[in-house]
Amino acid sequence: MASYGLTNQVLTLYLEALNISETKIGLFMTLTLVGDTIISYFLTWYADHIGRRLVMIIGTLMMITSGLTFAFCSNFIILLIAAIFGVISPSGDETGPFKSVEEASIAHLTPHNHRPEIFAFHGLFATAGAALGALFCGIIVDHLHLNLEWSIENSYRFIFIVYAGIAVVKFVFMIFLTEKCEVYYDDEELSDDSTEESSLLNENDYSEDSSNLIRTSNGKLKFSGLSPQTKHYLSRLLVIFMLDSLGYGFMPSSWVVYYFKKAFKVTATGLGVLFFLTNSIDSVSSLPSAYFAKILGPVKAILFTQAPSAIFFILIAFMNRFIPASGCLLLYFATSTMDVVPRQVLLTSIMPNNELTKVMGIVNIGKTFARCIGPIFTGKLAEKKLLHYAFVINGSCVLLADLILATNFLHLDEEILKKQKIDYNIQ
Repeated sequence: MASYGLTNQVLTLYLEALNISETKIGLFMTLTLVGDTIISYFLTWYADHIGRRLVMIIGTLMMITSGLTFAFCSNFIILLIAAIFGVISPSGDETGPFKSVEEASIAHLTPHNHRPEIFAFHGLFATAGAALGALFCGIIVDHLHLNLEWSIENSYRFIFIVYAGIAVVKFVFMIFLTEKCEVYYDDEELSDDSTEESSLLNENDYSEDSSNLIRTSNGKLKFSGLSPQTKHYLSRLLVIFMLDSLGYGFMPSSWVVYYFKKAFKVTATGLGVLFFLTNSIDSVSSLPSAYFAKILGPVKAILFTQAPSAIFFILIAFMNRFIPASGCLLLYFATSTMDVVPRQVLLTSIMPNNELTKVMGIVNIGKTFARCIGPIFTGKLAEKKLLHYAFVINGSCVLLADLILATNFLHLDEEILKKQKIDYNIQ
């Protein structure tokens, strides 16, 4: 995540330095997400057949290639292709199939009652890395530009070289990743305990009218690769997650950086410090989110944290000075990712283990696809000096998604909390 923290600070500003218009920058981000959606579909759907480790190794090689391409090329089309295949993220976090495979592997190796803490620490280290990336990016850019008198364009290019270097380190780690993350370990070693370590979908009989969680019939998957019962819940959850992501697409993190740069004339170091603080707060907030998921249940935990974050984000649009706007941004980051762990717990608790990679992949594909819509409109808003309206659109979509979640899934908390009370031991 340190690499994404780096590129998030400079992506929009770098494209502007290449004399690309704000409308074309929005189009760039939309097309990047569209391409990412297509690639994610194929890789996540067949990740368990290809091998989870191999998919993640391929991902690091693509990161290396894209980082070097951004560092040494200025052509719009070539940069777009590199962003699509190399997962240069407009949102400032890890996207694409590799995130889905990573989350599925973590869930695969972790008992239900320990998943909140494990996902929380996963989020903690990820956002801490993003925070350090943002801080060092600002310091490096200002040092190169102001002290060494590099052009601002070349200063941004150097950041992408650092991005590629981090990807090399990640590649080495992926080579030594344990084989136990592969799905066949579940089939071979845990088959005798499948009734104990299965999802909540395997615990109750399926009924269209029942408010209880459901089971897959005889554990068989249909031709599509997902059981009908999984599809039943997944289709409704997708509507909620995609509506949330639709709003996020109107104001992803890279556009927030751009807004603060243009609206308040903040230096690169100032931006680095600001987003170091936001990501640091973000990382710490993942720990209490695990507590909320365990005490309240994942659905209530999502609602408890996400609604306030949406309101804080909307308020940024009405702030005319840097300090109040920064305060709202810090409050937004203090609550915005508190819903990530509960979401992960919700999905991994109600879906069968042998469908997790595909389910997580479909969810991330759906969210990425929904994010495709916003950036092109955000570019037009920026060109017309109306970028602040994107904050309002973002927050409104999130609040609507919360309303739908509350009316459709609040009943799942009780069953999930029961599942978490089962005494598992990590081997």
